Amino acid sequence: MDVDGSELTIFVESNPSESRLLELGVKSWPKWGCPPGKFPLKFDAEETCYLLRGRVKAYTKGSSECVEFGAGDLVVIPKGFRCTWDVSVAVDKYYMFDSS
Repeated sequence: MDVDGSELTIFVESNPSESRLLELGVKSWPKWGCPPGKFPLKFDAEETCYLLRGRVKAYTKGSSECVEFGAGDLVVIPKGFRCTWDVSVAVDKYYMFDSS
């Protein structure tokens, strides 16, 4: 793995089933939201989140490549990932950090 995290990628699962969300316990996770705007982020732990609403383009640090996700997507962001979130529609999400 590269030190700058450029080999890391965001995994997006679109419209996971209700049973998958129940299995993960998504509705017991904390909630977080943000308004539209650009936010530089660094993930010190793996984060899994489920977007209730919103639209995001996550640009990998130092790159023009981006991953898009939004309402109804289950997203896994790897530990060490650095990116800028370009939020076009305000985000409301459930999230969980992997403590390992």
